[in-house]
Parts: sequence; structure tokens; C-alpha cells
Amino acid sequence: MISGNLELIFLIIGFTGQGLFASRFIIQWIYSEKKKESVIPIAFWYLSIFGGMGLLTYAIFRKDPVIITGQLFGLIIYIRNLILIYKKNR
Repeated sequence: MISGNLELIFLIIGFTGQGLFASRFIIQWIYSEKKKESVIPIAFWYLSIFGGMGLLTYAIFRKDPVIITGQLFGLIIYIRNLILIYKKNR
């Protein structure tokens, strides 16, 4: 029973991460339509980070080295983009 509950918890984490990760494109599209040009809003990077963390957590639970590697590198890039944005805005 505990194993089933744990599996369900990580499925929820994985699907939540995937939902956040996918929603970043919708946010970017809406933002760009409002600006009438292709723009990446800061929310895109936060959704990337939180979605990536959810997917990474799920991948670690599933012991999937392909997804783990991809998400680790992605998280570094997303965080670095936020650092660059905040440095520029100082």
C-alpha cells in the first residue's frame, strides 16, 4: 500500500512539473501577442525552473538517467538566464 501511495505522489509531482513546463510556452505566446513581437517574459524562466524541478524529482524517483541529465542541464540554463536578467535590471 505504501508503495502504491508513493507511486501516486511521484506521478502527481511528475504531471505537475510537466504541466508547469508546458505552460511556459502558452505564457510566452500570450505575452508576445500582447507586445506584437517575440518576447520571453520572466514568468517563462520561473515556470521552466519549477517545471524542471518537478520533472527532475520524478526522473530521480524513476531512476531515469536520460531525463535526469536533461533536466539538470536545463535547470542550470534557466537559473543563469534569471541571473543575467536581474543583473541587467540593476
